[in-house]
Amino acid sequence: ATRTKSADVERADSGIGQMPARKWRNRASETLSSLQAWEAHRPCTDCGERDLPVETDVQNCNQRRADLCEKCRKRRTERKESVLEFVNTEASYGEDLRIIKEEFYLPMQVAGLLSQEQLQGIFSNIQELIDLNENFLEILQEEIDQAFDQGDDDLMTVCIGEIFLEFVNMLPAFQTYCLQQSSSVNMLNALEKEKELLRIFLNVSQNDNTALRRMNLRSFLMAPLQRVTKYPLLLSRIIKATTEYHPDHGSLREAKSRIESHLEHINMKTKQEGNTWTLRSFRQDSKKKREVINIEMRETALKTVGWLREETRFVMEGSLQLAQPPDGQWVKKGSKTLKFQNMQVLLLVNMKRVSESSLESAEPGPVKDAVLVLIRDKNNGKFHLLREPLRLSNCIVSTDPDCDDTFELIEIRREAFVFRDSDRARTHHWFRQIRRYSRELGSWKKRRNALPNIMISTPHTRP
Repeated sequence: ATRTKSADVERADSGIGQMPARKWRNRASETLSSLQAWEAHRPCTDCGERDLPVETDVQNCNQRRADLCEKCRKRRTERKESVLEFVNTEASYGEDLRIIKEEFYLPMQVAGLLSQEQLQGIFSNIQELIDLNENFLEILQEEIDQAFDQGDDDLMTVCIGEIFLEFVNMLPAFQTYCLQQSSSVNMLNALEKEKELLRIFLNVSQNDNTALRRMNLRSFLMAPLQRVTKYPLLLSRIIKATTEYHPDHGSLREAKSRIESHLEHINMKTKQEGNTWTLRSFRQDSKKKREVINIEMRETALKTVGWLREETRFVMEGSLQLAQPPDGQWVKKGSKTLKFQNMQVLLLVNMKRVSESSLESAEPGPVKDAVLVLIRDKNNGKFHLLREPLRLSNCIVSTDPDCDDTFELIEIRREAFVFRDSDRARTHHWFRQIRRYSRELGSWKKRRNALPNIMISTPHTRP
């Protein structure tokens, strides 16, 4: 039989000539060479650079870590160590808190060494700090265990920043403790000189109680102060070892900024009360200064409404321009005829807790109340309220197409206010949020489709 030429086979099988077939083989060979070159110098999965070693010992390093460059391997190791340090030091801090309660507070209470008022003066809100630490540590440990169970040995799925922001409610608790620390130590010193039994108990505890590690009560009482000042340092270590493409990078930076702002606020309050000691200071920038001001305004608002911190949510806050129209004809004349003044406005919502032990991270319950707190710009170092808070359940909120850069809030049978922001879009956002809670809580909500002049009787009603 006659042997068939290869070119004939190619023409019979593919229908292409000899020259195109040769080009196709050359192109396939080039592609294969490129794939082999890419595999030999594949990009790092974290940074995208191609400085991986050509030969990789697959048996000693799994495929996930084999796809990392040396720099990113080191960074992941540093991040894992920083995350574990954060969790482990939080556990050690919690152990010190439990020692304060179980080895000092409870024995002194049972033995009647001090009155309840004296115990409160020395130990302040230590129980609140214990509860927050237990819940915070439980969530952190769950995240660590879940990461290991899923094969994430580098803990890349653990987002410390997000968890910290969920428990940001613990920062005011630290503030309460820190501001009372000076008076607590002074009271302890005075009582120790006055009461011999107390002095004997503290000395015996320090020398004979192995759980105390030869530390006295004053050393343990410093634990919350030391812990709150260590948070920025621990977060900085995690940030440094976390690439900017990581989903937790932004939350870590925000968490660090929040804690630093609270520390600056604590220092400011300490100076106002005449104390000489301060916490570790941090460089202030304009953003941190604004956050410190916001913290102070929130405290003023909470003190005014008298709500529990854990049941309060700050929906919106910021500067608005406010005017009080003399009559209801201002819309026809236009907002230019009104005299506006700058005002700090906070929209607070009081939420029902699902359970007594629920924290900020728990599912919020229904809204019980909502108010607007109006605060004048800072004068003589203090904030002053314009008036008592506006309860949105007693207010009608409306806008007019002819004045779309403002909205009006009418307090039933009392006053009317016109608000606006320098940014029109933000004005509309304020309007939608305030109107939402006004409609949900208003006693007139069954007639919400009625016109404002039907629902209320006020001299500011428009014709």
